[in-house]
Amino acid sequence: MRILLASVVAVVFALTAHAETTTHPKHPRQTLEQHFQNANVTHDGHLTLDQAKTGYKSLVPHFAAIDRDNKGYVTEDDIRAYNKTQRALHHQPASSSAPTPSS
Repeated sequence: MRILLASVVAVVFALTAHAETTTHPKHPRQTLEQHFQNANVTHDGHLTLDQAKTGYKSLVPHFAAIDRDNKGYVTEDDIRAYNKTQRALHHQPASSSAPTPSS
């Protein structure tokens, strides 16, 4: 019985040690501020399209919409305003344009 218990304990320790060495730590998501700071290599608060292409790729398809004034750059506030508008658009209730039954 002792040999069986010792074997079980040894297996559990081995599996635990193996699991600890093979698991990968979660990569935390970067905040908007972190993405912006990493991409804005000139650290001037203005993120250009070229900088976005290099360091903030998820922003690139939306760059023109975010840069509404066509300044050639966006700021963190511009991105926040765009995100807020997009969230509002996606959370709008369905319009009442559905046809009503005829009497």
